[in-house]
Amino acid sequence: MLNKVVIANRGEIALRILRACRELGIKTVAVHSKADADLMHVRLADEAVCIGPAPSSSSYLSSHAIISAAEVTNADAIHPGYGFLAENADFAEQVEKSGFKFIGPTADVIRVMGDKVAAIEQMQKAGVPTVPGSNGPLTDDAARSMSVANKIGYPVIIKAAAGGGGRGMRVVEEEASLISSIALTKAESKAAFGDDTVYLEKFLGNPRHVEIQVLADGQGQAIHLGDRDCSLQRRHQKVIEEAPAPLIPDDLRNEVAEACTNACIQIGYRGAGTFEFLYEDGGFYFIEMNTRVQVEHPVSEMITGVDIVKEQLMIASGEKLSMTQDDIQFNGHAIECRINAEDPDTFMPSPGLIKHYHAPGGNGVRVDSHIYSGYKVPPHYDSLIAKIITYAPDRDTALTRMANALDELVIDGIKSNTALHQRLVRDTEFRCGGVNIHYLEHKLESEAK
Repeated sequence: MLNKVVIANRGEIALRILRACRELGIKTVAVHSKADADLMHVRLADEAVCIGPAPSSSSYLSSHAIISAAEVTNADAIHPGYGFLAENADFAEQVEKSGFKFIGPTADVIRVMGDKVAAIEQMQKAGVPTVPGSNGPLTDDAARSMSVANKIGYPVIIKAAAGGGGRGMRVVEEEASLISSIALTKAESKAAFGDDTVYLEKFLGNPRHVEIQVLADGQGQAIHLGDRDCSLQRRHQKVIEEAPAPLIPDDLRNEVAEACTNACIQIGYRGAGTFEFLYEDGGFYFIEMNTRVQVEHPVSEMITGVDIVKEQLMIASGEKLSMTQDDIQFNGHAIECRINAEDPDTFMPSPGLIKHYHAPGGNGVRVDSHIYSGYKVPPHYDSLIAKIITYAPDRDTALTRMANALDELVIDGIKSNTALHQRLVRDTEFRCGGVNIHYLEHKLESEAK
């Protein structure tokens, strides 16, 4: 087992990692910026090291500072959490070359799965369903590009291979604008990501966002922990997630999940990962793989009883998976609401002093949060301050418990998006299940009129 882990992150995920380490008897080192000296996990860690000023570019994104902290504290591994350097292949490589274990996949796997063209090629080899497309980068051959688009059928979407988070994408409705759209997307991709590689796919008009959680030990074993629906999104950012995804036939979800575990074995995957899909008209279409722990991992934990972060730590220790697929039992339903420090109407960030904080409780309620009364939310980072998770034997009860939990939540001194969540979990269409990725933005636009 690992002896000491550097937690190279902040906020709720850093506290989540610390708790998992404690359960396994692993010592912890909290690295933090000057603005984060009062974070809860910094107070609780065995050791703490300040790695720079508030801007993340000078602290949480400084690979040199993080690796130096591991060296001076005699740690033997680094957990990147999510965001920041979690999917940075160069960082993973530097960590390993410096003699530490990177709690995640190898740098080579991160590179392959971070390149959407290469990732799609790998998924096709493994039998994972993908969106009909160019099956590789678009070249300067205009005739070929038009032929591919016509074969697929309009509308199509041009995507940057290095893009993400909704950036580097352009929908093309007709052939007349295809070539100019490809050129424009290539130029934007080069400017934003330093890579002008683009590819083409069929544009799905009203899909849901469904993802598969996997665990693999890099030693030939992989399992899945079922699926999640993350379709309630605003500007490509998830707002509410749930597991399992409602209204999907079990035979179909099992078939796709099994293909994902096979893909993990084929590419030599190590650690926790998520296969993200668009789901429309009874079909799954792979879009990307996240090679890290996800914000929404708690809902998968709740329906399976598996501690994903502890599994990450044990895999990084060199252990094989502690369970097989037959050991995984899926029970009940779980919902997660992301509570952000932001205005619920304008979505403007709302940093500042939390004068009073009261977390909800009761049967089936879990709160993952780093905030407390007297904590000052800094303006420098993502606005996520808490995740409220509810679990119940069925979806309706889980939603009712969530509505009650949100009503109990008290965060005074700053604004939060709690009111938005209170409306959403009582929304008639959402409660029926199966809303698409455009539903929330259309709802907000309608309410604003």
